[in-house]
Amino acid sequence: MANRIVSRTNCTHTVHIHIQHRSMTTSKRVQDRSQKKRVHDLEIVTEKHKITSKILFLFEILKQEPEQIIPMKSLDQYRRQINLPKPHKISDFLRKSPKLFELYKDQKGVLWCGMTRIGEELVKEEEKIIEAHQDKAAEYVTKMLMMSLDKRLRLDKIAHFRRDMGLPFDFRDKWVYKYPELFKVVQPFQPDDESQFLELVSWNPSWAVTEIEKKVLGASDLTDHVPGLLYLAFPMKFPSNYKKVYRYGGQIDHFQKMEYLSPYADARGLKAGSKEFDKRAVAVMHELLSFTLEKRLVTDHLTHFRREFVMPQKLMRLLLKHFGIFYVSERGKRFSVFLNEAYEGLDLVEKCPLVLWKEKVQRLIGYRGKKKKIETFEDIADMDDKDLDMDDKDLDIDDKELDMEDKELFDSDSDNDNVHVKPEKKETVRGFEDDLFSDSSEMDIGVVSSAYYDAEIS
Repeated sequence: MANRIVSRTNCTHTVHIHIQHRSMTTSKRVQDRSQKKRVHDLEIVTEKHKITSKILFLFEILKQEPEQIIPMKSLDQYRRQINLPKPHKISDFLRKSPKLFELYKDQKGVLWCGMTRIGEELVKEEEKIIEAHQDKAAEYVTKMLMMSLDKRLRLDKIAHFRRDMGLPFDFRDKWVYKYPELFKVVQPFQPDDESQFLELVSWNPSWAVTEIEKKVLGASDLTDHVPGLLYLAFPMKFPSNYKKVYRYGGQIDHFQKMEYLSPYADARGLKAGSKEFDKRAVAVMHELLSFTLEKRLVTDHLTHFRREFVMPQKLMRLLLKHFGIFYVSERGKRFSVFLNEAYEGLDLVEKCPLVLWKEKVQRLIGYRGKKKKIETFEDIADMDDKDLDMDDKDLDIDDKELDMEDKELFDSDSDNDNVHVKPEKKETVRGFEDDLFSDSSEMDIGVVSSAYYDAEIS
């Protein structure tokens, strides 16, 4: 902090004023603060996820409609969930993916949206994959309950992880009741609280084993396992251009050798702010990210569980400090955290069937192909079934054709609404809200800025 003296003279005397200058970073954006720590590949993954999440949300809206079509006017109410701000048109966004969506005008000129045959087949395929995945998803939900302080979690908080963990669409209404031997839905103890909780029914010792223990020690299905202190190091991966890793090698080595309490052990006795407390929090976040399909989560969703999983208030600071284990992408208003070890460049090291399905959807997003002749209502009525069948070659698209910017997907390239025609349908829409996309809480930029500063000096 520097001082300088300014002399101010009036008609009678001179006043000396001491002005203090606070040394500040020249950057006013969080995104510019740590270029050396930027991982370009994971930023690309984040951008792809942003677009794909919009497509998947639209799939779920259409699935709820009786005929899987909806008036474009009704889709406008989901702008916030889709995160498509005005003046961008939802219809223009949909036109960028003609392999997945079709637009129609009825005889009154009302514009409708529906899925193509390819889109419908993909939705059916996803349902089958989720059905096959539900036992594993139930294990992960149970493990979350086992890690929690009171062995129960609010149902709406778990719902934020629905797509990240491959939980079915009816997670809150039906799915949670399918595994009564693992967990049950309970009402809150406060009379005025209408929220519901998911509570652990029985403790499974063989599941109280972290993913790191399984990989390093090969530990699994331990019927008499008791969680306690761990001495296992976390896999680390740093950006190739980050040279300070050699400077901090001693501190990193000390952190890796330090013992820590298992995420499944009782953490009530740990002192907040201690090194043991922080390292256990790292283990908890590592475990939670390991449960997800793509080994990534929105940071807001992690912060919702600070009390339940006994994690620090400055959770973002901890994520940024241990950027060899985690990577925080600052794209957009809602930041994402990745598990570094799970990625090799742009790709996940291990891909489950749901990830492979999502990649299939990504290959069809934004692909325009050749412009087709706009069919009239009579043309559609006369089309043979063979013209509507999905051709395998439609799914074999060169990746070079799929590279795109967000701008390309949002901007309009049409001057008029040339669309197919669909018979009239009453303009109705079923009320629809998804917990994954409706959450409005966002990480404050000021909080993140402070976290960067704290992480750099600690």
